[in-house]
Amino acid sequence: MRPKTQVIHAGIFGDENTGSVSVPIYQTSTYKQEAIGKTKGYDYSRSGNPTRHALEILIQELEHGKAGFAFGSGMAAISSVLMLLNSGDHVVITDDVYGGTFRVVDKVFNRLGISATFVDTSDPDRIKNAIKENTKAIYLETPTNPLLKITDIRKVAELAHQHQLLLIVDNTFATPYWQNPLDLGADIVLHSATKYIGGHSDVVAGLVVVSSEELAEKLYFIQNSVGAVPGPQDAWLLIRGIKTLALRMEQIEKNAGKIADYLSAHAKVRKVYYPGLASHPGHEVAAKQAGGFGGMISFDVGDEATVNQILSKTKYFTLAESLGAVESLISVPAKMTHASIPKPRRDELGITDGLIRLSIGIEDVEDLIEDLEQALS
Repeated sequence: MRPKTQVIHAGIFGDENTGSVSVPIYQTSTYKQEAIGKTKGYDYSRSGNPTRHALEILIQELEHGKAGFAFGSGMAAISSVLMLLNSGDHVVITDDVYGGTFRVVDKVFNRLGISATFVDTSDPDRIKNAIKENTKAIYLETPTNPLLKITDIRKVAELAHQHQLLLIVDNTFATPYWQNPLDLGADIVLHSATKYIGGHSDVVAGLVVVSSEELAEKLYFIQNSVGAVPGPQDAWLLIRGIKTLALRMEQIEKNAGKIADYLSAHAKVRKVYYPGLASHPGHEVAAKQAGGFGGMISFDVGDEATVNQILSKTKYFTLAESLGAVESLISVPAKMTHASIPKPRRDELGITDGLIRLSIGIEDVEDLIEDLEQALS
């Protein structure tokens, strides 16, 4: 089954009982049991819900894994995966990771005895040098948020497995339509499904897929124990969103490529971060391991005053948190998504006060370029 067909027909299709082509929303908390312990597969909706199950089977198939799991947010998914680690364990993490991931690792899991080293994972030698005796996992974002750095997943998978480490990949930016980390050797892939998978700025959720039955058993125990699961309405919205994932990602990438070229040639733009540009240091790796370059672009205009001018003038780019929707969004990572990272660390990474992040939507690209032109002028 090819990807465009898979997003429509993978998983559980419709409802055999009624002929509905849409999976029903099972808005229920509990289920009638025929006798004590004798159920029809469900007993309580924290432990399992038919609508959520349909979503979990769907993401499992899209990411080519052994089992899928749905959570109430991207951070719930990330936190649940990190709960596979024990006090005293260490993890190596991409340095310009999403601010929420940095915060939960630095302020929550660190307090619980799980330590982390943040390195530029686009350089495998830096990962290797950061591995300690108590290291248990490597956590990647690729492309990263917000600097769009690219890590060679296959190379890092080989390194991880040489040291008996779990390889966890945040695949939010690429989506399973463009990139499948499990096929490249990762053990766990996760998504903030709020973003491209939902695609319409109307749901908050997270998804995880694992590569083995052993990991599936462990993660299900955590999911059921902690209970950070989405409701059936949210699960249904994600199933619906996935049906247009292929069309959205292709149009978004077409728009993003043209906008990246436009920004690269603009006199007021100091630097553009987009893996689709041949000048991007990770371009060749991205082209090798993914089917597309995605719809996220960051660019530096030098100072906060210029940033504020642009923000005050854009009409079609909405100033907002989040990304991956049909409408184009604009944000300032240093003040918004990555504000939880201390400023000296942000400056060190290149997340400056002059950095703007764009999430490209499916509007007419000429309107988007004209909007940026009048704002930059």
